[in-house]
Amino acid sequence: MALKGKLETVLDLKSSREKFLSLWKEQADEAPNLTPTKYSRSSCPRRKEQAHQVPNHSPTNIQGVHVLEGDWVTPGSIKVWNYTIDGRAEVFKEKIELDEEKKVLTITDLEGDVFKIYKVYTAIWELTPRGQGSFAKLTLEYENLNDNVPVPHNYMDLVISMTKDIDRKNLQGINERIYAGTVQSFQIK
Repeated sequence: MALKGKLETVLDLKSSREKFLSLWKEQADEAPNLTPTKYSRSSCPRRKEQAHQVPNHSPTNIQGVHVLEGDWVTPGSIKVWNYTIDGRAEVFKEKIELDEEKKVLTITDLEGDVFKIYKVYTAIWELTPRGQGSFAKLTLEYENLNDNVPVPHNYMDLVISMTKDIDRKNLQGINERIYAGTVQSFQIK
């Protein structure tokens, strides 16, 4: 069995690639209760810290994320995630890299439960336009610690589920804004 490997799939998203990536770089209005930052919401300069919305978008998979080093917006800042996989609570520390020009998001794991069986674990989203939506090519690069470690299909399933949850929540937010605007435009005064 090869120690290094790669799993890939492509998802058809209803969100534009800009909308999908905005979750990872700009959202700051609804900080999850489980995601402390080094600023209080009221004292944060311009409230532009990256208050991760992922736990709000995918609560079944992700229970919380918080900044360990750096801040929410500086590339290379380190965050710690609490997630559930196969019914187990796990934790990982990661660094996110976002190539805005190429529309590629890379999450490089640095420490955590996944490293009990894998030496390397990196999740990559490559987003390409498709009409009003996008295609997300998901790649999971890994290296097993030994020959007895299974291919991480369960971790790929987690990434797929989280991606679909984010897309669904993005679409829900768009529909709510459209609906709210429609209702407001028909109000009788």
